Amino acid sequence: MISENLRALTAKLKKQGLMYFLPGASEAQIAAFEAKTGVALPRKFKEWLEFTDGGELYLPGGVQFYGVAHKPFIDVNDPDRLNENYVVIGAMASGDPILFEKGTEKVSIYNHEAGRIEPDETFEDFFAFVDGLYDLLEIGG
Repeated sequence: MISENLRALTAKLKKQGLMYFLPGASEAQIAAFEAKTGVALPRKFKEWLEFTDGGELYLPGGVQFYGVAHKPFIDVNDPDRLNENYVVIGAMASGDPILFEKGTEKVSIYNHEAGRIEPDETFEDFFAFVDGLYDLLEIGG
């Protein structure tokens, strides 16, 4: 079920730029992914997947998210992750992966060039990450 928080967030996104939302994944598809991989997805990211299973934000060169029912799929063993404690769920236009830390709601950007996660690029949960993208990408100027 899509919460009011997510409805407000997606309405805000649609006003900020060009977005491409894929159809959402079902609860059953998300549960099957978790059972198959043994990885529990963060609660707010699962809600996002029910709204849009992947997609792109701030086109043409913003952010791409991966899904469980539509390509590109989330690969829990993606070699772009920091280590086995993280799962890659998308990528910035720069190629830096977006990931979550297993067992938490935290979402971060892994800075490949620096070989670390920058403190100002870690967010308490997926909604906070998406909400902060506009400023992070410096779209507003």
